[in-house]
Amino acid sequence: MSAPQTDQRREKRREILTYAIGYALALALTGSAFAAVHWPSFPANTTLGLVFGLALVQMIVHLRCFLHVSVRRSSRDDLFLILFSTLIIILMVAGTIVIIANLHGRMM
Repeated sequence: MSAPQTDQRREKRREILTYAIGYALALALTGSAFAAVHWPSFPANTTLGLVFGLALVQMIVHLRCFLHVSVRRSSRDDLFLILFSTLIIILMVAGTIVIIANLHGRMM
């Protein structure tokens, strides 16, 4: 077998392993969040913080394992694009919440 074919197989195997690890981590994080809510062992605020923390870790897992975004030099443009998109979405959601809260205050 030639070297390029061996490299392609090795690369394919590594990619499948990355997907499998990402899938297992995503399942574990989702299951942990559901378990924390279903069987509450902590106060409500602590459980909420735990769920948000697990969601943040799961976002990182998805970015790394499924979208293949890393902090390497070649992937920084992708990372900046995702961060900018996230910032715009956060601003839109926060603005909507402010407007709805303002309307709620005026209606009551």
